[in-house]
Amino acid sequence: MSDSSYPLMPKATAVWLVDNTSLTFEQIASFCGMHILEIKGIADGDVGSNIRGKNPVTAGELTRASIKEAEQNPEKSIKLVSSRVRIPEPKSKKRPRYTPVSRRQDRPNAIVWLLRHHPDLKDSQIGRLVGTTKPTIQQVRDRSHWNSANLVPQDPVTLGLCKQVDLDMEVDKAVKQREKKQVDSGLSPMEMAGTLLPTIETTDYNVIGSTGHIEQQSFSNTEKLSADSVFGETVTSRPSSEEVVKLEEEARILARLQSMGRTKNTDDKAEDEEC
Repeated sequence: MSDSSYPLMPKATAVWLVDNTSLTFEQIASFCGMHILEIKGIADGDVGSNIRGKNPVTAGELTRASIKEAEQNPEKSIKLVSSRVRIPEPKSKKRPRYTPVSRRQDRPNAIVWLLRHHPDLKDSQIGRLVGTTKPTIQQVRDRSHWNSANLVPQDPVTLGLCKQVDLDMEVDKAVKQREKKQVDSGLSPMEMAGTLLPTIETTDYNVIGSTGHIEQQSFSNTEKLSADSVFGETVTSRPSSEEVVKLEEEARILARLQSMGRTKNTDDKAEDEEC
């Protein structure tokens, strides 16, 4: 029985009480949390014949005085003596987060997303969220991972690698640690935003520049992210209006030269046929 109101080994205790006391079957059944027919089977030798009796008095679960009182009064029930020694519950050892086999190939993409959107997170925090190791995180950061060219940032919550609550807790912890470092170094803490940012800003890709601050870069749907933008390097800026005009003029000249070349080739073929 797992209930704390019953003895630790109820059947062995019942065997001892049947053999060494004159308690009724109802009293023993009530104390051990068993059915009265089981107690009767123990007394007849049909149940628990190979079980060695356990003395509840020496185990501190019952007293001699309570047994004598219950033997004199069959209507009185015996109760388990509460232990004065508090046994601490064993602490369960934390096991590493299990990641399904079908999701393990998505962990590098989640690491890229976390490094890019939450640079304050430590490697240990990323490892707890994604279920990976520090060497893998370092390989993704310095782009020495075997699949660096094909990595795309993906939200670990969307991938099912962690819960949004766990991610928010780790981010809050990282922000508090950063603010504490700033206060300890004599810098003023960062001001908290009063409202949520608009969607047009939150959907832009954030790129960490050489100064360490986040610079927002907008990309159209037709443009594709390069490897540098994924891993936190600056992205080549868009051409200016003058450069666009110059490029269009060069394209027109190139098309005109190509059309003149095709016309010349056609005339040469016609002369060869007449000859």
